[in-house]
Amino acid sequence: MSRRTSRPLILVAPRFEPGRIYRDEQLSPNEATTKCYVDAIFAAGGLPLMMNLPNDLMEAEEVMHEYVELADGICLPGGPDVHPTCWGDKNDYEGCTFCPARDTFELPLLRYAVEVDKPLFTICRGTQALNVALGGTLCMDVPNYPRTPGAEVHDHVNSLHETSHPVMVDEGSLLWRANGGHTGYQVNSAHHCCVGELGEGLVLTAHSDDGVPECIERPDKRFVLGVQWHPEYTWYRSEPDMDLWRSFVAAAAE
Repeated sequence: MSRRTSRPLILVAPRFEPGRIYRDEQLSPNEATTKCYVDAIFAAGGLPLMMNLPNDLMEAEEVMHEYVELADGICLPGGPDVHPTCWGDKNDYEGCTFCPARDTFELPLLRYAVEVDKPLFTICRGTQALNVALGGTLCMDVPNYPRTPGAEVHDHVNSLHETSHPVMVDEGSLLWRANGGHTGYQVNSAHHCCVGELGEGLVLTAHSDDGVPECIERPDKRFVLGVQWHPEYTWYRSEPDMDLWRSFVAAAAE
């Protein structure tokens, strides 16, 4: 198949919303892409296109392989929590919401994208899913995550449009290179889960100043970057966050 476009094709995994009742009818569920992702990818020079969850989950792996082969780069957005049973945790956690359909599709999608070295940019839930897909675990309770002694403790929930805390970035990391060489800058935050034990080959390359993990990456791959904050909301006002999108799209274009 050939594509006549100068823009690299960036496939975005969908959000999923259960169908609501309208009058006496059960409406179909919705799959959607949040506009800020589309805008960021367009602004960075990419061509965004939403993937879809297969109706028959038995076909999920085959469909996922076709999507990965088609894409120049893949972006996984935020959303509901990854279910703890995906890493063998059978505990109950209050305040969590789950989407089994996304877990079923996204975890093998992430594993295959990493295996074939496809440029990959994940955000919030997407980053947590990346860690789980590669054999890692999550902390399901960020408010009680062990903090850096003596640090100011930040509320990491519900701050999308305003920056709320700094991230400290390892010099020389992919994140450092992608953000224009910043070892620290202000980001937004909206999460109650975070990366726990790291998955295979992943390294932690940024944390908030109170110690919460903020970025994972795979140094042995071309571009595998997962951030815990939401640069899709801040790219138009934060040059380092815009640079993340530019770097991702540039890797997809190579």
